[in-house]
Amino acid sequence: MSHHDDIDAGLLALFAAERDARKFHDALALGGKADTAALVAKLSVATADANALDDEEEGSLRLVAIARLLGELDGDDVVDALIDVLDARFPEARSEAGEQLQGLAFERFKEVALGVERALGRKELGSPCLVELPYLLADVPEGGVVKLLGRFIALEDADAVAAAIEALVTIGDDAAVKLLLPLQGDTRMSVVGEDEERTEISIGELATEAIELFQQRRG
Repeated sequence: MSHHDDIDAGLLALFAAERDARKFHDALALGGKADTAALVAKLSVATADANALDDEEEGSLRLVAIARLLGELDGDDVVDALIDVLDARFPEARSEAGEQLQGLAFERFKEVALGVERALGRKELGSPCLVELPYLLADVPEGGVVKLLGRFIALEDADAVAAAIEALVTIGDDAAVKLLLPLQGDTRMSVVGEDEERTEISIGELATEAIELFQQRRG
C-alpha cells in the first residue's frame, strides 16, 4: 500500500469515526431530553472517573465529550455538571466546559447564575472553576454579572479574587469600583498573565491598578 493509500484509508477511518461519534452523541442527547436527570447522573459519575485518570489525553477526550453532551440539555443539574467539568484537572476539558456554559449563559443567564452561586457554596477554595468562572462571565452581556462577580471578590481564594478583578475591568462598568476599593492594601498574592508573561502581584496592587483604569476611562 502506497503512502497516498495510507492517507486515503486514514481519512476514511477518521470520517467514519466522526459519523459514529455524532450518531451516538445525538442519540444520547435525544434520550437525555426525555430523561435528563438519569443522563446527568450517569455523566456526573463519568466526569469523576475521567478526572481521576492518569492519562490526560484520555481524560480530556472523555470530559470534552461529556461537556458537549451536557451543552445540549437544560436544567439546574446540567449547569452543576458543567461546572464540575470546568473544575477538571485537564485544560482542554475546562475550555470546552467554559464554552458550553457561556453558550447557556447567553440563552438562560439566570439558570447559569444560580448554578454559579451554588458552586460558590459547594466548591473548595483553590478549585479551578473558581478562577475560570469570572472570565467566562465577563463576556456575558447581562446586568447581573457585576453583582455576581462581587461574590468572587469576597472569597478568600486569592486567585479567584484576581480573576474577578480582571473580569470587572473587562466589563468596564463603573459600579465595579465600589467592589474594588476595599481590596486596596490587600497583601494576598496571586499569579496573573499567561506563559512567559505570568507575574506575581498582590490583590491590593491589582485592585489599585484596576481602579486607576476606571478613572482613566472616565477621563
